[in-house]
This record gives sequence, C-alpha cells and structure tokens, in this order.
Amino acid sequence: MGRVLSYLAVFSMIYAFYVVFTGASSAFSLALGVVASALATAVVKPVMISRDLRASDVIRLAYLSGYYFYYMLVAEVRAHIGIAKIVLSRKMGISPAIVEVPYYVSTSYGMTLIAGSITNTPGTVVVDVDTGRKTLYVHWLTARTFEPLKAREEISAEFEKYAQKIFG
Repeated sequence: MGRVLSYLAVFSMIYAFYVVFTGASSAFSLALGVVASALATAVVKPVMISRDLRASDVIRLAYLSGYYFYYMLVAEVRAHIGIAKIVLSRKMGISPAIVEVPYYVSTSYGMTLIAGSITNTPGTVVVDVDTGRKTLYVHWLTARTFEPLKAREEISAEFEKYAQKIFG
C-alpha cells in the first residue's frame, strides 16, 4: 500500500503541475498529461521519495497543501494590502521594532517553515533565531506590541499551527 501511495503522490504532483502550467483543457491534452506524468513518475519517484509513504504522510501532505493556499491567498494578500496602505497613505503608519516571538514546534523543519513564512510576508523579517530559548527575533514594520506571546499571536501563530501539523 505504501508503494502505491508514493507513486500516487508523485504522479498527482507532476500531473497538477502539468495541468496548471500548460493550461490543458481538452480531453487529448489531459490524456497526454496522464501518460507523460506516469512516465515521469516512474523516473523521478525513486529520487523524490526515499521510503514508501504511510497514510499519515498523505495527511501531512494535505496540511502542506492547505498551508500553501492559506499562505498565498490569505497571509500574503493581507500583508501586501497592509503595506500598500502604508505606502499610499499621507502619514507614516509605521512603528518599526524588533520583537521576540516564541515558537513551540519541536523540529528544525517546523521552525524553518515559520521563520521563512514570516520573512516572506511583507512587513516582517526574522533577523535572528535563538534555538536554545526557542525564540525568533522579528523586525516588525508595524509593531503593535512588545509582549512576546501577543506578538506571536499577531505574527506567527497561524503559521505555527500548520508547521506543527506538517512536521510534528
């Protein structure tokens, strides 16, 4: 069962990229995509996945997909709108500061996902990480609090929720 899940995961990813990037919509193009994706899967699966997938891996992949859409369609858009308002307004609505933001994930992958998400979101950038204290130091363009737990709620709590589900 694990081997089948591994092939299906890689096939689905390759086929999704094919459909999105080619804009395939005709029956012939979609069928051609299935054939090409199946051949590509046979070649790249051993390189992409080193062990057979388990059902829990598929669930984590679903959370990763959900996170991707949340990040790209909600967090990024919200942050860009906020920065656009600052840039276009007559008054400087900024209060830049470096704040401490604690994190609670247990893996370095989770911490990296959170830090990367914060840095890629306009208006915030991680400037340092203290893995001993499990704290991110974030330059926040519109700092509204200096209390670490409140800053976490505003900056990274949503990212961390997904990171915990994806990386444990």
